[in-house]
Amino acid sequence: MPSPSRTTKHDSSSCGGTFDLDRKRERLSALEADMSDASFWNAQERAREVVQEVKVLKNWIEPWDKLQARVASAKELLELLAMEPDESMEADVAAEVAAVREAMDALELRTLLQGKDDFRDAQVEISAGAGGTEAQDWAQMLMRMYTRWAERKGFSVDIIDLSEGEEAGIKGAVLEIKGEYAYGFLRPESGVHRLVRISPFDSQARRHTSFASVFIYPVVNEEINIDIREEDLRIDVYRASGAGGQHVNKTSSAVRITHLPTGIVVASQSERSQFKNKATCMKQLKNKLYQREIEKQAAVKAAMDANKMDVSFGSQIRSYVFQPYTMVNDHRTELKVTDVHKVMDGAIDPFIEAFLKQGASGAAA
Repeated sequence: MPSPSRTTKHDSSSCGGTFDLDRKRERLSALEADMSDASFWNAQERAREVVQEVKVLKNWIEPWDKLQARVASAKELLELLAMEPDESMEADVAAEVAAVREAMDALELRTLLQGKDDFRDAQVEISAGAGGTEAQDWAQMLMRMYTRWAERKGFSVDIIDLSEGEEAGIKGAVLEIKGEYAYGFLRPESGVHRLVRISPFDSQARRHTSFASVFIYPVVNEEINIDIREEDLRIDVYRASGAGGQHVNKTSSAVRITHLPTGIVVASQSERSQFKNKATCMKQLKNKLYQREIEKQAAVKAAMDANKMDVSFGSQIRSYVFQPYTMVNDHRTELKVTDVHKVMDGAIDPFIEAFLKQGASGAAA
């Protein structure tokens, strides 16, 4: 039976620095004060950013507060048992203490998810390598593994795209996994995965090596909202030139707008009305800013795609061996797990945790 002193391993003093809860609470209070202002929604892009930050902060603070209440309750029960032993309660209290420790470990692991997109849902792209049916079957096995991992987490899974193999398995699939920090947790899974087994598709029962690639994208809002602030614009009016008659030449109806943050310049002099020319300029500016954002997102995706490795021998991040022995070996962290069947049933958290901790220790060094 654990002693009361052991429950203080994760008290507020030891984890306050890890989670920096005081700073998070102060930031949340400041943002909620901003949201209560009547003009909050006037700048929609900024408002969306604030709402998202509030959500992220609450996703830290609320689980911590609930866990603190469980810790306090468990400590009280342990203190009662120390004074008045009750064998019938010991097993229940021990189970609760173990559950609290597991929950705290999960929160501590989340402190390693500091990427700007880590909080997002994840898109998982799986592609079979060369090898025909054997590789396609391996790709389907990986698809099941990530589906089972998501189910263990309580996340939802949507199949966005699926290309079935000719005889068995899949040529490729795209899954969307929805849940808190899904992208952050799955990000370490990007790379080539290698399978070694006696192929069920080989009549001579020979051992085969197959490859499949996995790539993880953050799921971002597809709708691009263009919020143009008046203070970001320099508006100049001038006399229109060219065809249009005496009125066009003598009045300052032409409009030129400069978007100061980007340097984009648009102009219109086709209308007699300055108001209409300004409206035309604003439409041009929105179109250009929209295209700029599209190109920016495409560049980010292209940079991520460039990190993909060839689906071939020597480039794998992890090997899954079924014969002549069973072993899953992560070549980046050197973590080895002998129960390959458990891993294929979705138990990949040890590999994710080892990768994240390795990255954190490397950054610290």
